[in-house]
Amino acid sequence: MKAIILAGGRGKRLRPITDYVPKSLVPINNIPIIEWQIKYLKKYGVKEIIICTGYKAEMIENFLAMKNNLGVKIKFSIEKTPLGTGGAIKQAGLLIKDKSFFVLNGDTITNINLNQLAKKQNSIASIELKTKFGTIETKDDKVTKFNEKKEISNLWMNAGIYHLQKEILKDLPNKGDIEKTVFPDYAKKGKLTTVKFKNVMWYSIDSFKDIEECSSELDKTSN
Repeated sequence: MKAIILAGGRGKRLRPITDYVPKSLVPINNIPIIEWQIKYLKKYGVKEIIICTGYKAEMIENFLAMKNNLGVKIKFSIEKTPLGTGGAIKQAGLLIKDKSFFVLNGDTITNINLNQLAKKQNSIASIELKTKFGTIETKDDKVTKFNEKKEISNLWMNAGIYHLQKEILKDLPNKGDIEKTVFPDYAKKGKLTTVKFKNVMWYSIDSFKDIEECSSELDKTSN
């Protein structure tokens, strides 16, 4: 099985760190995001990874050239100008001969079971929506309960992890996001599926708070 990691983004919300390094090399517990991701994919039998790079691409290549003990084959698909997620997958897909492949957003740290996702064609991993705020329950304008829980039941969000068939490549834009182009079209036509995951670890590293929370969670799981 092969996988594409979308690692071309600028990561502006993590400035000033990302003024100096690409988002993929931002460390969590002293291990860069990209290394966490490669180890995660390898755990599910992924043997070859194509990394879509753009911003500070050479730094990612240099880092992985030094890490020659990761046990997977790594190729790069370099975006000379930002292509969006759809364009990046389309370009990287030229390097894939298999019937299907995984796609992982370059800022996602998770333990979602890829074997489950692989059972369905053109599938999106979804998780229960997380809110960063405490919620309240009310009755007749009176507050009856405070919830600090971060998952909202039965409201599902895109976890940024996909299992796609190779045929989808022909429908992808040369430039643009898959989430705004092909996915809405496929959804209308009934060609898109999801696998729902409850109670999983999932972080999209977009802020310093995300780094802190993810770091704490990884500490717990490793102890």
